Amino acid sequence: MSSTLKIYILAILSFLVGTSEYVIAGILDKIAWSTGVSLVTAGQLITVFSLAYAFGTPLIMVMTARMERKKLLLFAIGFFVLSNALAYILPGIALLNASRILMGISAGVVVVVSMTIATKVAQPGKEGSALAAVLMGFTASLIFGVPLGRIMAGAYEWKAVFGVIALLGIAAIFLIALIIPRTKGEAVVSLRNQLALLKQPKAIVALSVTFFWIIGYSIFYSYITPFLLAVVGMSEGTLNTTLFVIGIASLIGSRSGGYATDKWGLHRVLLIGLGLNAIALVLIALGVHTSVLMIAILILWSIAVWSLGPPQQLNVITIAPESTGIMLSLNSMVLQLAMAAGAGIGGLVVEQISLTSVPWFAGVAIVLAFGAVLLSRRMRVH
Repeated sequence: MSSTLKIYILAILSFLVGTSEYVIAGILDKIAWSTGVSLVTAGQLITVFSLAYAFGTPLIMVMTARMERKKLLLFAIGFFVLSNALAYILPGIALLNASRILMGISAGVVVVVSMTIATKVAQPGKEGSALAAVLMGFTASLIFGVPLGRIMAGAYEWKAVFGVIALLGIAAIFLIALIIPRTKGEAVVSLRNQLALLKQPKAIVALSVTFFWIIGYSIFYSYITPFLLAVVGMSEGTLNTTLFVIGIASLIGSRSGGYATDKWGLHRVLLIGLGLNAIALVLIALGVHTSVLMIAILILWSIAVWSLGPPQQLNVITIAPESTGIMLSLNSMVLQLAMAAGAGIGGLVVEQISLTSVPWFAGVAIVLAFGAVLLSRRMRVH
């Protein structure tokens, strides 16, 4: 069996995991309506998932460090399937939140172990491409998973989305069992050692870029569906198209961000991307009510947001080149914490102020990220 096919299977797993995380933003209004809760309460499903992912994944990875990787992946997929099945079966928002906790932890383990296995099964010298392919599955969930989830929720009901993910997860278990080879566990790296890097000011500042950037993204994206429906006045069909276009733009942004980083350097790309991000959010906040113009601005926003991924990964890695794996793990944890914080802040803004204020608060977070980049660049020079 070719290594390419094995990596593609792992990428499909990443797609399922990404869809389970991001799809809530696409069906938020439908969940709120069917469960009889507010948009803010429904939005905390994003917060719960991200917190479980951020805190649960590192603990599980430390506890299972010596476990054979294929076995661990199969266990993680099993719990991921169970969590989606529970989301499909169980009634009420409280039980849905409980299923999201299990979903977040198992999803995090699936992603980490998939990336580990991808580097093991890749051909020598192709490890970077293997990682990129697995992460591309995550990006593809924004392009296809979120809009398809919205369409499915409209044709059937929103719970059907989790039912389909569970069924696809079961199919993935059989594929993994048949195709993915056994891989040894790794040496245990304690959480204390992982967190020791946070004592370095340079590392804290570099990670704060991720924190504020993702908070800005999460504040707006968590409530993008009700915003476009209620504030902009988009129709259901236009919204589905918009979600798909935003996903395509995210892929373009990620690709262009990597190319630009190689050409111009990471700090310049970070500053340009954050600047364009802020401009787009201001234009959205100023009250663009024409769907065509709004879609154009959202394309700019999505490209700007996701162009930040490659340079920020490099920014984090180069802070501590001798501890690349740990820094990437910390960056992933900070990213999920920021997703949770952004969804929570967005909920407070909607509840205490208004839905129209969401882009302004997202813009403030982006400005803070811009300042963190400037500080990070200065600390590297001195």
